[in-house]
Amino acid sequence: MGIVRFIKNWTLPVSMTIGTLVYLLFAFTPALDGAAQFFEPVFDTILPLFMFLILFITFCKVNFRNLRPVRWHLWIAIFQLVFVVLVMTLILVYHITGTNLVMMEALLTCVIAPCAAAAAVVTQKLGGNLEEMTTYTFISNFLTALMIPVCFPLIDKSADITFLSAFSKILREVALVLVVPMAMAYVVKHHIHRLHRRIIAIKDLSYYMWGCSLMIVTGTTVKNIVHAETTVAVLLAIALLGLLLCIIQFAVGRYIGHFFNSTVNAGQALGQKNTAFAIWIAYTYLNPLSSVGPGCYILWQNIINSIEIWQERRKLNMN
Repeated sequence: MGIVRFIKNWTLPVSMTIGTLVYLLFAFTPALDGAAQFFEPVFDTILPLFMFLILFITFCKVNFRNLRPVRWHLWIAIFQLVFVVLVMTLILVYHITGTNLVMMEALLTCVIAPCAAAAAVVTQKLGGNLEEMTTYTFISNFLTALMIPVCFPLIDKSADITFLSAFSKILREVALVLVVPMAMAYVVKHHIHRLHRRIIAIKDLSYYMWGCSLMIVTGTTVKNIVHAETTVAVLLAIALLGLLLCIIQFAVGRYIGHFFNSTVNAGQALGQKNTAFAIWIAYTYLNPLSSVGPGCYILWQNIINSIEIWQERRKLNMN
């Protein structure tokens, strides 16, 4: 029972540790090469399914009548835009190139990326407002779809990207990741009541599923870092910049939120990023090495999430 309680209390760190160890085991054990090649496409298939189910379960608990913009949404969106403009200004004004440009691109992907779809899962665990968080997730994705086609061609003049094509492509991704599970959750909640009751009766189901998916994400992240074609010094620099940015975004978000009695929501909205999406846009439109930035950000944001959940649990135990 002690082990089970430990896993429940520290789900995210345990998931990241297992994901890292399993990848290293398969990567550096020649006898397991065949198994590694077999499981790689399996995990690539499972992960999107996990994310779909996580959001479907989370949206089953949403009160759809309360999905509306609130004041802190505007300020978080403004500060995300300010951060993007700041990074773009540094790149363009100082004509940054080479390795320094890769590091700035790594930062940009972590700033311009939308709020993570799974942020609602962590927000709910922290006692935040699920409906406000869900609403901002859609707003954030729309804002990102507007910013990427404007910013990326300014960095890489050869980038094969037009505003309408990038905008529509990103919105298609949003529809698949967010709109479809939400529509299914709406149907289940309002028309298939028995299934809905069974889903919401399982406490923290979406959170533990997120922990399982985090194992796969962490393993993939470690793989990308290990195989990155650069020096250890550059990797460390990108990782440290990602850590600094992660702390700043969580801190600024929470600071904005305290003016609206939404500290948890606003902190997660600005700090917890859709890093899988950030890695994709880095590979698609920028230097692929810049994807190490959001890869490291995955680890940093979930360490912060773990600390927040531990603090919330301790506060509840004290009461």
